[in-house]
Amino acid sequence: MNLSQLAINQTRLLEHLNAMADIGMTPKGGSNRQALTDEDKRGRQLFLDWSSQIGGKVRRDQMGNLFVRWPGQDNTCPAILMSSHLDTQPTGGHYDGVYGVLAALEVMTTLREAGITTRHPLEIAVWTNEEGARFAPAMMGSGVFSGALDQASMHQSADKSGITVYDALMETAQWGDIPCRPFPIAAALELHIEQGPILENQYRDIGIVTGVQGMNWFDVTLTGETTHAGPTPMTMRRDPVAALAPLLSSLYALAARHGEQSRLTIGDIKTLPGARNTVPAQVIFSVDLRHPEQSALETMTAEFQSICAECHGAVAVSVTPVWHSPAVQFNPQCIDAITRASQQLGYTAQPIVSGAGHDSVYLSRVAPVGMIFIPCKDGISHNELEYASPEQLTKGANVLLHAVLRLAAPDIHQKEVI
Repeated sequence: MNLSQLAINQTRLLEHLNAMADIGMTPKGGSNRQALTDEDKRGRQLFLDWSSQIGGKVRRDQMGNLFVRWPGQDNTCPAILMSSHLDTQPTGGHYDGVYGVLAALEVMTTLREAGITTRHPLEIAVWTNEEGARFAPAMMGSGVFSGALDQASMHQSADKSGITVYDALMETAQWGDIPCRPFPIAAALELHIEQGPILENQYRDIGIVTGVQGMNWFDVTLTGETTHAGPTPMTMRRDPVAALAPLLSSLYALAARHGEQSRLTIGDIKTLPGARNTVPAQVIFSVDLRHPEQSALETMTAEFQSICAECHGAVAVSVTPVWHSPAVQFNPQCIDAITRASQQLGYTAQPIVSGAGHDSVYLSRVAPVGMIFIPCKDGISHNELEYASPEQLTKGANVLLHAVLRLAAPDIHQKEVI
């Protein structure tokens, strides 16, 4: 067989995506299958039903992570893993995460139909609670699997109704009997919509993800003094809002100094007590710093803290760290397999750094990892308007197929394609 001619079935992939979208369909046509709800359970079961039709062997761990495995020619070899998630935001779209899982299923179905057994076993993973919409933190299942998060603590994470992850695992029958810990993985690939506008704006079919931005989150509090807005002269106020304006200007200038790859976002600002005719006692605002290079992120962070410390005037400043995720560089062999697959198929492609977190970030702690992006319309995601065209969905799945073949059956693929 000439493997260069092998392609996924677009009609079947779209049918699977549409059938999954019917579960938890929102009034505006989006998706609501939050982690460990009845809708999430139904979506997972539909995936398992499809997997069983092509002979997949199912395992489930104590975080509810699903693993479906197909044997290889040499089952002593570590598996080639394809993974993503099926849970969504409350008003999410039809493609975030879901596309990666169902494209992986389509890759397996295509290989089975063609009678191809790779040297390495192949496996699909569905990670629990990637979105973090119902339970905090996000990327929970992959985080525990990789050892980055503690299983006992995650089991006690509760939603707004007080239901814990452990309770929800039991109520939805998603608890598994195997420990949530790594197993040998030769390579792990994740296919995903970009969730940003770069590929569409550059007219590229494929994004070859080289890594994920590092992220540092902080809360900054400026403390002054509450006084009456009328009787208190401007020169006699300890007004934290007056201190905020030049501080924000300095912070945005910081981001500009570090080039196009830097990101600084002030996503939330609130005043206390928040009365129209009262000079506030406090301003509290969030800061989100990101950069794909860890050293640059650390430099940005140090400069940010220095700027806050030098904020002068009649207010006190405090900076509280909230969350940190280091920059991640993906595996060169996985990147090469994705690059060569894109070239072989004649698709336009470019390297890209992910601006969003993904399960692959945690997975990179325990396995060689690569990611594939496709464009989504207007860069919209976490939104009921999220959309990717059938053509782009198909191209991404074909790249996944041929990247997997390069990693799982290198001898066959080299002889017949390269």
